[in-house]
Amino acid sequence: MRMDNKGAALVAVGGGLIIFAVKLGAWYISGSVALLSDALESIINIAASCLMLYSVYISGKPADDEHHYGHQKVEYITSLTEGGLIITAAIFIIHTALERISNPAPITSVESAVGINLFATALNGGLSWYLIRRSKETGSIALEGDAKHLLSDVVTSVGVAFGLYVSLFTGWTLADPIIALIVSVLIIRMGAMIILKSSRGLMDPDCPETEEKIEALLDRHRSRFVDYHDIKTRRSGSQVFAELHLSIDGDMTVKEAHDFTDHLEDDLKKELPEVTVTIHVEPPEDHG
Repeated sequence: MRMDNKGAALVAVGGGLIIFAVKLGAWYISGSVALLSDALESIINIAASCLMLYSVYISGKPADDEHHYGHQKVEYITSLTEGGLIITAAIFIIHTALERISNPAPITSVESAVGINLFATALNGGLSWYLIRRSKETGSIALEGDAKHLLSDVVTSVGVAFGLYVSLFTGWTLADPIIALIVSVLIIRMGAMIILKSSRGLMDPDCPETEEKIEALLDRHRSRFVDYHDIKTRRSGSQVFAELHLSIDGDMTVKEAHDFTDHLEDDLKKELPEVTVTIHVEPPEDHG
């Protein structure tokens, strides 16, 4: 699974470099600050994909003496960094757009430039679709985040193209920097959302859907124990950790209780391979 993620991350980095080169060409022949902002966002896409590649590599490492629960949280840390880079790029775009408003400049070869940029946008859309498909197959949060990032870039690029055509047909040169400002606001919003989601992930959110599946499996074994309670879950990257208390008949021997919990854990592992479950066994009278 992790090797598949690494391959997808490498495709994202390579695709990002190609898309950036195409968008940079569109800006070069037109001088449009809106197209420049779109190209600069592609730099952030490349940096984000490189971070994703790094996080996929690190998160795929097994648990060790210093990280008993694995390395999956690195995906959230790199996402926080990605969000900061996105907002930094947006601030640079705002600065450039404000300068262009103060000193308007003509835009050249708009139709050719927009055509080139839309070609890059189509490549971006294809890359986003590929990453979304791979994230669903592997359950990687890092791939999912990068896919959504690229998808938002597609929407932004379409908006830039529309605005430039407005500038072309109306002759209103200020439309270009104004579009760039609007794009920068959308980019800031995207960066803030990524930071917020990553921060929530670092706070060990629970997984209600996983708890429901655990309860359903336990209910199928009701005849073998007295009660279960205190089910807790937390997500760390693509891995989920769960624990629960199981009240068993006091007449069971230690070996019988051990064998039964092993059986439960095996069943849970088959149905929920991404979940690591810890079962605390106790006599019924301990549950008050």
